Amino acid sequence: MTEKIRPRQHQILKLLLENKAGLSIDEIATALNISRNAVQQHITVLERDGYIQTGVLNKTAGRPVRSFVLTEAGINSFPKQYAWFSELILTDLKNELGSEAFQRYLHKLGSKLSQNLLPQFEGKETDERIEALLKVMDGLGFNVRNMTDSGSNERTIEACNCIYHDLAQKHEEICEFDRTLMSSLLDKDIEHVECMAKGGNVCRFKIINK
Repeated sequence: MTEKIRPRQHQILKLLLENKAGLSIDEIATALNISRNAVQQHITVLERDGYIQTGVLNKTAGRPVRSFVLTEAGINSFPKQYAWFSELILTDLKNELGSEAFQRYLHKLGSKLSQNLLPQFEGKETDERIEALLKVMDGLGFNVRNMTDSGSNERTIEACNCIYHDLAQKHEEICEFDRTLMSSLLDKDIEHVECMAKGGNVCRFKIINK
């Protein structure tokens, strides 16, 4: 996906969203009242960028006509309300469990995820574990870096992006998930010394040697 979706291309995607079985170039041209050549040019770009793909061949009195349908990327180009829905679920869960039990639940969730990832960390020294953790967190979108204080040799991990910032502002217990995941994978205690959800510039996690 190399280009921003243009207004006319968005109209084509919207048409295909409303017609899941697919539409031909002629059908799109008629619906939008534009030329067939103009539709073909937009289709070429949308297909190249992965938003649409060829569907079934529609048999007519003449030659078969290609139809086009949305790909998953095309469907996902439309607005989603993941944050709103997550907030709804978390608020209800916290109200039902209470804050302490909610935090224990997130601790358990972080621990479960760490068990799936532990094979990547087993047998590694601390420095290797830290590097592996940075890759995991970067893959999740945290944008992290490893910091070492030259005087105290104290090591910290800084995350420049909180992947659930809005949620963490409303439910600070969510940070327990991060702390548990990091602690489990590093086999070290973690102290959360700075948090963006509480006004910090970064999320900073200090690694405590056991």
